[in-house]
Amino acid sequence: MRLGFFTRVLDEAPPAERYRLAAEQIAHAESLGFDTAWVAQHHFDGEEGGLPAPLVFLAHVAARTSRIRLGTGIITLPLEHPVRVAEDAAVLDLLTGGRLEIGVGSGGTPSSFGPFGHDSGDRANLYAEHLSILLRAWSGEDLGGGNRLYPPAPRLPGAIWEATFSAAGGARAGRAGNGLMLSRTQPRPADDPQATLADLQRPIVDAYHENLPAGVVPRIVASRTAFVADSRAEALRWAERGLGRGRLPWELPGGDLDSRIAAFDVHVGTPQDVIDSLRADPTLERVTDLVFQVHSVDPPHPLILRSTELLATEVAPALGWLPSTEMSST
Repeated sequence: MRLGFFTRVLDEAPPAERYRLAAEQIAHAESLGFDTAWVAQHHFDGEEGGLPAPLVFLAHVAARTSRIRLGTGIITLPLEHPVRVAEDAAVLDLLTGGRLEIGVGSGGTPSSFGPFGHDSGDRANLYAEHLSILLRAWSGEDLGGGNRLYPPAPRLPGAIWEATFSAAGGARAGRAGNGLMLSRTQPRPADDPQATLADLQRPIVDAYHENLPAGVVPRIVASRTAFVADSRAEALRWAERGLGRGRLPWELPGGDLDSRIAAFDVHVGTPQDVIDSLRADPTLERVTDLVFQVHSVDPPHPLILRSTELLATEVAPALGWLPSTEMSST
């Protein structure tokens, strides 16, 4: 299992400071042995996510790091020109020494589609079309008029991860031999509002495995919210503050802190609290990559750094993670 750090770039600060702090958090994660770092893309809404240009930001981070793999979680592919994504990613992969991972998805706030000249109702078709072009470009195929991607990027078709909330999406990623990305939380169905996150994600993982071509090694990322502190009281104090302002796209069953922790699928507390909570999630027994973020708790920067340390030194080892050989020898 690989260990990952994820940020939505939401520190309470102006944009330039947000980017500085996020870069520092990723460099800190690398120093602790984390295997991967992922950044989200969001357009227009700075409260939901602070980064519209993840590949630009990762180019900056690449210059500050040397080992940690850098990923997008996700690029909203329907809103992008796929040839431009292919070109930018190809250049960035060279600059990182082959450390780039490309997470893509069809999601995004419906209101974000209009400024890009698209209707959110067309997202599925746009996603399929743009993903096909992206793969053709990275595979060196003719993109029209005898034009082929430069620089070539033959490694990147094997670095694609697809995000989904559905078993159909899991089957699609499996058939393509791509990686599967599972969200930190997702909406509960109206007919089963008490379903756990594991209940919702089990069919996705099953469909992925059932459709994966023979001989293709599965790649499954599970993102999870985890905020670890030196005391449970401290962790809960920040969780109450962060979850109290958090927004969910579905109705919250209650207003108390425990209800919000459950609704947002948050793992919070001391290292042992978080270890016990994560061990109760059966999905994690089936993933190849476990990626942690602090959203929707969103504590201050120093506490994000401390939580990252506790994840690397206490929580992740208890779940079976070992730092890479390169890290353990330094």
